[in-house]
Amino acid sequence: MNAPLPAPAARRLPAIAQHDPASIATAIADDGCAFIPGVLSPEQATETCRQIDGLVHLDGDGRNHDGKSIDHYKCVFNRDPFWLRFLDQPGIIDAVERLLGSNCHIIGMSAWRSPPGVRRQGIHADQIFLPISEDLLLSGQVVLPVFIMTLHFYLCDIDESLCPTWVIPGSHKAGRGPRPADPGQRAERQRQLTIANSQGGEEETWRGQTAFPVTCSAGDCMLFRSEIWHHGSANTSDRTRYLLQVHYAQRVVAQRFPPYIDFRHNPVVMAAANERQQRMMGKHTIGAYG
Repeated sequence: MNAPLPAPAARRLPAIAQHDPASIATAIADDGCAFIPGVLSPEQATETCRQIDGLVHLDGDGRNHDGKSIDHYKCVFNRDPFWLRFLDQPGIIDAVERLLGSNCHIIGMSAWRSPPGVRRQGIHADQIFLPISEDLLLSGQVVLPVFIMTLHFYLCDIDESLCPTWVIPGSHKAGRGPRPADPGQRAERQRQLTIANSQGGEEETWRGQTAFPVTCSAGDCMLFRSEIWHHGSANTSDRTRYLLQVHYAQRVVAQRFPPYIDFRHNPVVMAAANERQQRMMGKHTIGAYG
């Protein structure tokens, strides 16, 4: 008889050193995610929160219209050279390039501010590229390449009341997204998600693994691939959560920078960027297809 699963609060992702790209890549392959503590100092995390407070909404951003909604600032890399440092964090960027290729780039960078009262998201996978039998994935007969990954910079001390990310390690090997609890909802739910090819539902257990919260300290990070099942959660505290996301992708995946379709790179930012950062923002050498 299997032992009961521990309570969510008792479960934690193993910590992986920032300057150990091989172990980060292994965790992405095995668990679909890697927890990397202490990437930013407390002072750096606080300064990043201050910078988010200074952002203004542009076209395409999400606004806190009722005092209980998320402020979502897109393409923050293009607003000031301050944000360049988050593109190529030492060690982490080496793991990213190991998995996505040396010509990978970002497809987005978003800052989030979640005040008290923000509601939880539904559990979902950000992007399913190749729906496939989980038996093939679990057996190792088929190994899916990584197409997109997201790096979360947690800028506050995150407990269960302050919007932690919930995750099911290993669920990227399901070969699909979580299903709705009611099969009758499935067609409508999938119709709503068709454009993004995101897949979501209410199925919060996969092969005996239940979702659990990633509680952490300000400055900690989590890197995860697009197929893993996860969700954001409610803010039941009296504090505001700050989060920075960097989305990395293979070169063949289009960059997604609003406003569409006339996005322009900020020349001040490009001039301040190093060669790797410029490539991350889209300055590629000529190759196949352009």
